[in-house]
Amino acid sequence: MNITSSSHMYSRLLLTGAAGGLGQVLRPRLKTRCDVLRVSDLSNLGEAADGEELRPAALQDRPAVMQLLQGVDAVVHLGGISTEQPFDDIVQANIIGAYNLYEAARIHGTRRIVFASSNHVTGFYRQDEVIDANQPVRPDGYYGLSKAFGENLARFYFDRYGIETVALRIGSSFPEPKDRRMLATWMSYDDLERLVVASLSSPVVGYSVIYGMSDNHHVWWDNTPAKHIGYRPQDSSEPFRAAAEARQPILDLNDPAVIYQGGGFVKAGPF
Repeated sequence: MNITSSSHMYSRLLLTGAAGGLGQVLRPRLKTRCDVLRVSDLSNLGEAADGEELRPAALQDRPAVMQLLQGVDAVVHLGGISTEQPFDDIVQANIIGAYNLYEAARIHGTRRIVFASSNHVTGFYRQDEVIDANQPVRPDGYYGLSKAFGENLARFYFDRYGIETVALRIGSSFPEPKDRRMLATWMSYDDLERLVVASLSSPVVGYSVIYGMSDNHHVWWDNTPAKHIGYRPQDSSEPFRAAAEARQPILDLNDPAVIYQGGGFVKAGPF
């Protein structure tokens, strides 16, 4: 990977999905890690801060994505649809868009991508199971299916072309857990930054998959196979437990959203 000679990690870093919830969190934090931060989205990106380049682009627009990757050393790819939606919508941004991004990275020589995958890649494992990234995927919907495609695409582009990827199976990153499920899946914004920075800065990552969660007391995911990334979460959902349990004092143990790790995604649709 191309490391800048300054104190920054990269010369030019691309952040897609920069206008989304997590994109807005990471945008100012990633700017401190590179000489130039190129930000992209279809939604309003606001004004460019010092050291930023604004490049709106639709991921399914191949020529636009080809231009977007020009001169980029590494990518934090948050762009695309992040909720369960009809397949015809998801396929454009999440499947065609992912292909366009990786193909543009190959052509322009971008060597590392941090890919925002999702815990919904394995959403049909049960909440009474603990799994790691070496177990087979079990997507809980079209969104999870598209992220499973993205992970396989990333593996192919590493095996064939040497483009390194860290696929982040992000749990639930919000200011605090919204319900009891999120006591297991929650990741603080500070831990999100730690995870992304570790994924960008680890000397060798090859193709790696890691679950994005804080140091929660109850977890469903074992990140032992991704210890080489160097991610060490420092926050926990435990201070929010009482409030989450008060909001949801009783669980219906026959509800698929309670049985399976994907929560409500396992019963979203049909559309």
